[in-house]
Amino acid sequence: MMHLFIKSAKIFTLVLLAASFALGQQAAPGAASQSTSNQINQQVAAPTAGFSGVTGPNLPGNNGLTQPAYLTPIYGLQGVLAETVEGTTLAAQSADQRFNPASSIKLATTLVALQTFGPDHRFLTSVWAAGTIDKTNGTLKGDLIVSGRDPSFHYEHAVMLARELNDLGIRTVTGNLIVAPGFTMNFDWSTKHSGEEFRETFDAARRSASATRAWIDERTLVADNESLRSVPSVVITGEVQVGPAPAAAIPLVTHKSSKLVDVLKVLLCYSNNFMAERIGDSLGGPQTVRATLVDKLRINPDEIVMSSTSGLGINRFTPRAMMKILRGLRDELQKNKLSLSDILPVAGIDPGTLEERYTDPAERGSVIAKTGTLVRTDGGASSLVGQMKTKSGRVVLFVILNQHGNVGHFRQNQDGIVAAIQNALGGPAPFDYRPIRLSMRLADSDTEAAKARGEYEPRN
Repeated sequence: MMHLFIKSAKIFTLVLLAASFALGQQAAPGAASQSTSNQINQQVAAPTAGFSGVTGPNLPGNNGLTQPAYLTPIYGLQGVLAETVEGTTLAAQSADQRFNPASSIKLATTLVALQTFGPDHRFLTSVWAAGTIDKTNGTLKGDLIVSGRDPSFHYEHAVMLARELNDLGIRTVTGNLIVAPGFTMNFDWSTKHSGEEFRETFDAARRSASATRAWIDERTLVADNESLRSVPSVVITGEVQVGPAPAAAIPLVTHKSSKLVDVLKVLLCYSNNFMAERIGDSLGGPQTVRATLVDKLRINPDEIVMSSTSGLGINRFTPRAMMKILRGLRDELQKNKLSLSDILPVAGIDPGTLEERYTDPAERGSVIAKTGTLVRTDGGASSLVGQMKTKSGRVVLFVILNQHGNVGHFRQNQDGIVAAIQNALGGPAPFDYRPIRLSMRLADSDTEAAKARGEYEPRN
């Protein structure tokens, strides 16, 4: 199928060349108010409408002639903007119209999170005691309190806290488990249910097989054999209550999450909606994220409409605004001696949403991008935003936004556009990337629930 798209892209390019190189027709800003049916009919009946050509002496083999856009006809709405790192436009289609970016909006959330917290930020989860500790029999006579807003807190982290309490001589709690508002575990929005999972995971006799496996896998991955020589366990005899920590509570242990940059890598590889929403909440919500982007990146406010920080629901971004966000993200990472591959999935290599795309040996590792998929919203929305590398040595930044059509066809068309641009610049070339071993491999645990809602990231 990929070869068919590459071939169609090349044929389409030749057709444009025969018609005086390119039509160069550009969609007008503000066309978001145009009816959906009119836009679809326009793109189907006249697939070259909105395809712009560019000129520039620094394009390989250009010779000063107009370079046609690397676009293929598709049923549905499509916005495209592809630029070299230096800023030369290679392809543009409806770049100033607004589309639903789906999960690509997570790039906006990521950028503001890095600007606000920094890549080394760690989320804290603390355990407190309200009572007395009798070390002779390993008992806390009173309540145990857990608090924190770590979006990545999972089974293995609860087991680690149990181990640390064992080191303090605590193996039994006679009182209740008090869970502070805002605490969540295993990507579950319910604080009460998270507290119940926490209590069960603490107790080795009630610990689930999934929790045990997560603990063993994570400790093995970080080569902590010492922790695996014992079975951590704390029995809490009371019930689970949601509420603030009592004034007399004293801190016992604190768990630090992985660095933000590592949390983001997992979040973006698996496109975890829960983690994106939790981080978005810590930033002040979608409107605060939007205001920050508008202010710092000088984006026209009309180009961004945000209702969520994960991409669920009705959001609107222009390809041009998304390109500014992509460039802003690259710049923010470079300030900290990082690159897009440190937070985004590398196609054909990293687990998650790009695991089974660009897997051909020639293409593998040549695309670093964020996908977006909404099966039902806006009649079906799909996106691909990131960068590609070519054998000519050029790195091309690209934004492809689609909606109102079949998401499977959209994804195939996105791959065809990427392949056509790479082939025009000598073919795909892999980025210099050393695969990162992800310790939070269960971060896609909300996939089944998301599928039931029709909002998920397929892996093929």
